Amino acid sequence: MQQSELRLLHSLRTISRYSILFGIIVSIALTNLGSFPIEAQVVLALIALTIGIPHGAVDHLITVPKLTGLKMLLFLAGYLAVVALAVLFILNQNTLGFQIVVVMSAVHFGIGDAAFVSEIDRREENKKSWPKLVFAFASGFTPVVIPLVNSQSAQALNRVKPSLVDWVGDLGPTFFAIMVSLSVASVLLMLVLKRWQEVIDLTLLISLALVAPPLVAFAFYFGLWHALRHTGRLTLELDSAKLKHQEGKPRQALTKAFLAGVPALVITLVGTLALGLSQGFVFTQDYLWYLLVIIWALTVPHMALTARLDAKALSQPAS
Repeated sequence: MQQSELRLLHSLRTISRYSILFGIIVSIALTNLGSFPIEAQVVLALIALTIGIPHGAVDHLITVPKLTGLKMLLFLAGYLAVVALAVLFILNQNTLGFQIVVVMSAVHFGIGDAAFVSEIDRREENKKSWPKLVFAFASGFTPVVIPLVNSQSAQALNRVKPSLVDWVGDLGPTFFAIMVSLSVASVLLMLVLKRWQEVIDLTLLISLALVAPPLVAFAFYFGLWHALRHTGRLTLELDSAKLKHQEGKPRQALTKAFLAGVPALVITLVGTLALGLSQGFVFTQDYLWYLLVIIWALTVPHMALTARLDAKALSQPAS
């Protein structure tokens, strides 16, 4: 079982790296050809975001598996109530809501990346300590903050929601310099510690954040890195996926974890359309904004419920 889990985690690390490399190459190629049309960025962003949505839809099966019947219905009602409140807050407080989402997402992403590495270390019986918090900070804030404060951010934010363009005021260049410096310093630290895999990860994330348009950078990271790796970790906890690992079938284990979240994907896409229609939106112009609002709102309870899973992964010694 452990070998099946390790094979899957290694495969997902490789796939996520090639996905980010693809985003980097496409961004460089299109930019050198003259331009990367904003509408093309939106299409790529929508595809990557859609791929990433199912990863957070099985929280209840992992964190509260013993709840059934009425108790499960009450739990889900509470979960959705938190999402609804978050949606209302972001829609009514665009800038403040966005600022909170940026910090919250960066923390959640970084912890998730560090937990993913820890799961591999444990199965490889690598007991050597390493600065997980440094890696978590760099791997979380790099793909979130740098694209939102670089020179291309205004065009992207204006396409998503014009009120977000000045989300950091005049501090954009300062934040950019600080974040790039801290990210590069984190890579150098991993080099000194000979954490070669983490050097590769951080180098790819920094490169994506620097060369890809913000919409592409965030969406590729969310859908093809964070969500992919998180789904791999779900196979270590989800009963139906664990059975496939016991049979030595890592691909089928991943399929079980992914398919468990597909109904939520459909609900999210339809819910986005319903929310937009209730606000009188223009589909071709506003759908991305409302989809992002719902994804950000879903992150609130998702982050809370995965905290235990993350803490478990980060604290467990090698077996």
